[in-house]
Amino acid sequence: MIVKILVEGILLGALLVLGCAAGKRGEAVNMVFLYPSNVQERCVQNGWITRERIGRNRKTFFTVYVAVCAVFTVICAYWVNRARGFLQGFLHMYGILEVENLIDRLLIDEWWVCHTDAWVIPGTEDMLPYITPGDRRTKWIKGTLGVAVLCAVFSGIMALILK
Repeated sequence: MIVKILVEGILLGALLVLGCAAGKRGEAVNMVFLYPSNVQERCVQNGWITRERIGRNRKTFFTVYVAVCAVFTVICAYWVNRARGFLQGFLHMYGILEVENLIDRLLIDEWWVCHTDAWVIPGTEDMLPYITPGDRRTKWIKGTLGVAVLCAVFSGIMALILK
């Protein structure tokens, strides 16, 4: 079961990486909604993107991301692996999403954003690093607790449906 959870989490993490790459479409400014507000403000002031476009990109990305995570984890836990009840489904989904969270924190944030130039927006180099130590702590906490809340909600819904 652990191997299945790892594989499913890696697949979901790969979908996140692909989503980030597609969102960037070669220009990091398209994903500036993931950056600190001062970087967003500089991009708007310099005319590289509008506030409306930032909002639209944020809404689109997170709507698709949450929907894919929800559908993928529910299908993996309850249909592929036949989880039954709240606890079994919760633990399975939590495992998948925590593996995906590790990929997000370590591969995307620590390596791709912090150790490559792929996410540098020209004209904002003086604002590096985009992800500060405080941001890292917040992302770890929100990622871990947010995943638990999502899994509890989805597991509760599925427990009611499968009664």
